[in-house]
Formats: sequence, C-alpha cells, structure tokens
Amino acid sequence: MKLYAPWEKAFNKISTPFEHFLHAQTTTGLVLMFMTIIALLLANSPLYEIYSHFFHMKIDFNVGEWKLSHTIHHWINDGLMAIFFFMVGLEIKREILIGELSNIKVAMLPILAAIGGMVLPALIYTSINYGTESAAGWGIPMATDIAFAISALVLLGKRVSPALVTFLVALAIVDDLGAVLVIAIFYTDQINFLPLMLAGGSFGVMVLFNRFGIHTILPYFLIGLFMWFFMLESGVHATIAGVIAAFAIPSKAKRTAVDFSNSARNLLDEYDNYPVATDNTMHENQKAILTNMKERILAVEAPAARLEHSLHLPVSLVVIPLFALANAGIAIDFSSIGTTVLEPVSLGIIAGLILGKVLGIAGVAWIAIKLGIAKLPESSTMSQIFGVAFLGGIGFTMSIFVADLAFLGQNNLIFQAKVGILAASLFAGLFGFFWLRFIAKRPE
Repeated sequence: MKLYAPWEKAFNKISTPFEHFLHAQTTTGLVLMFMTIIALLLANSPLYEIYSHFFHMKIDFNVGEWKLSHTIHHWINDGLMAIFFFMVGLEIKREILIGELSNIKVAMLPILAAIGGMVLPALIYTSINYGTESAAGWGIPMATDIAFAISALVLLGKRVSPALVTFLVALAIVDDLGAVLVIAIFYTDQINFLPLMLAGGSFGVMVLFNRFGIHTILPYFLIGLFMWFFMLESGVHATIAGVIAAFAIPSKAKRTAVDFSNSARNLLDEYDNYPVATDNTMHENQKAILTNMKERILAVEAPAARLEHSLHLPVSLVVIPLFALANAGIAIDFSSIGTTVLEPVSLGIIAGLILGKVLGIAGVAWIAIKLGIAKLPESSTMSQIFGVAFLGGIGFTMSIFVADLAFLGQNNLIFQAKVGILAASLFAGLFGFFWLRFIAKRPE
C-alpha cells in the first residue's frame, strides 16, 4: 500500500468546485485572522511610524505627461481589491447560473435572509447616527465577511449539515452583491461621465468577445485593465470594474463533456499504440498527443470557472492579507477604548452587526418559513439559523472597505468605525461559533 504525506493526500483527493470554494474560503479566513493580528501588533508597537509611513508612500506611473500617482494604501484598496471584487463577481455569477441562487425555491430563504441582514443593520445604525456627520456610515454594518463566516462554520465539521453551509454561502453571496450595489450607487461623490462611458464601452467590447466565442483570457485581461482605469477616473469606485468585468467572462465551455470524453479516449488509445521505450522516454508523437489533450481539457472548462479556481490562491494569500495589513492596523488607547466603543459610529456598527444581523437574518428567515415562502435547510434547525445569523455579523473585510469610503479623509470617524467593526466581528464570530458548537444541536 502506497503511503502519502498529509499534503499528498490532499492533492490526490478529488474535490468538487464547491468543496474547493469552501477550502479556499477557510484558508482565506485563517490567513486574514493572522494578518489582522500582525497589523494590530504593528500599530500598537514602536514600529507604528515605520508601518504607517510604508503604506503612505506613493507609487507613480508616468507615460509622457500622463501621470497616475497613489499611495501604497490606495493601490491596495483600489487596485489589488479590484481582483478580489472580480472573484466576487465570478462567485455571484456562478451561484446565479448553476449554484443555490439558480433555483428560486431553494434560493428564496438565503435571499430574503440576506436582505433582512442588510436592511435592519443599516436602519439601526441610522437611528443612532441620524442627523450627524457620521450618518454616511450606514452601509458599514450591512456587509458579511464571507471568508471569516464560512471558516467558522467549516471548522464545526459534521455538527452542521452541508445544507446549512450552502445556506450561509448563498446568503453571503447575496450580501456581497448588495454591498457592491451600495458602493456603486451611494458611495460615489462625483461622476465624470466621459470616463464612465469609456468604461461602459470597454465592458461592451468584453461582451462582444464573449459573443464571438473568444475563450482566451488575455483579451479580457487587457480590456479589463482599461475598464478599471476608466472607472477609477470616473469617480465610481474602481473595484466595481472587477465585478462588472466578471459578468463578461464566458461561463460556457468550448467543448461539451461528451465530446471531451470521446476525444480523450481516442487520444489515449492512440497514445498507447506507441511502444514504451527502455529508458521510459516518450515518443515525439506521444508528446504531441499530450499537448492536444491539455488543449481539450482547457476547452471543456469554462473560462469563468478556470479563473475563479486559479484566483482563489493569490487572492487568499496576497490580496486579502495585504488589505488586512494595510487597513486593520489601528493604534488602540486601551484607557479610552470604553469611550470609543460608546461613540455613535462604533455603537451603531456594533448594534448593526450584532443585533441588526441576528434580527434581520434569523427574524426574516423565521417569518419566511412560517409563511411557507421558504423552508429550513435540510437537517437544520431554527436554533442553528440563529447561530449562522451571528456569523453573518462578522463584517470585517467589506465593512472596513465601506468605512474608508464613507468617511474619506475623516480619520477620527474611520478609527471609531474600525474599533466598532473589530469588536462586533470578534463577538459575533465567537458567539456564533460557540452557539453552534455547544447549544444548537443538529437534528437526528
């Protein structure tokens, strides 16, 4: 019997796309947690000045008289995060086409729960901050951090049903879509229509590529770069270009599964016709056959699925960790932390992410189930939905992102927002995890 190291077992295991998605989100959550701790340690250590100075250094791109100049912090939030939003767009598209959101009966519960989990936190925040300069932050507690939330649920293993995990994934995807719309519509101060029209034209070109059957990634990448730049110049947040571009990527493969299966068998038969050399080297024709097979493997997988699969690792290990390192580092004065938490911004976010998310998600889900509009996920209970609603209160990545947009240039309010986000996310994550681990039992 052949023995494998643990990582070799992982490589030899065949995972479905959904399982791969869950594993990637769990990895993202763990790395995100680690980088958040590092950022907090740096921000509260003698290295704070170096840490702060680094992310405020400017990086310039010059072509003749044209110049694009931004800080490293800005490049991360507007540039690298566009890749994250592109992957979010691919995930939304997949869920709508073939995932949980493709069946309206199954999708009804997470859709309604997600809407409740967005509207109620915004209302609670607004009620606390109404009429003040901080009222613009109403979008901050609407978001759910899909990586952290799914990581907590996956760590529970068999204590939660696969259907409950799928419910949270669908809910978080709808939540992400809502956050994208909020950023695009409400957190755009001034629109420059010419660049916006050029961004729209770029998207139109990508759609034409799709319609003409172009499955090569490079043309989409090049036009996508122009689209990102035009969106940046338009005043609409540049990361929105990532989401929009994702919807232009082909979701259908060039070849059908049956065609691939038949051609692969024929190629393998042809490959086996050549004798095995004594030194185990391949015949030149066998190399050509393998190249042909690689091309057919690529042709049977849709570009959207291929991109989503290939982007998970760089987004998990580079983009999100850098975002956390650049944005989660807040210098905390523990002597005044009690006062900061009671500021309207922090209080509104904490109440929104904890009370608002729980009442919005679990409350709307309960009403929908009682009215017969939707049904509980298989092998789940309302007590477990309550626990999942708490996990929905982990707002980290998207909430910090919205806070920077809502309070642009208002460092004091951004600080209060980040304190509220960290406090609420920590409480919601721990409470939701322990509730599902020790109190909410999976039905027999």
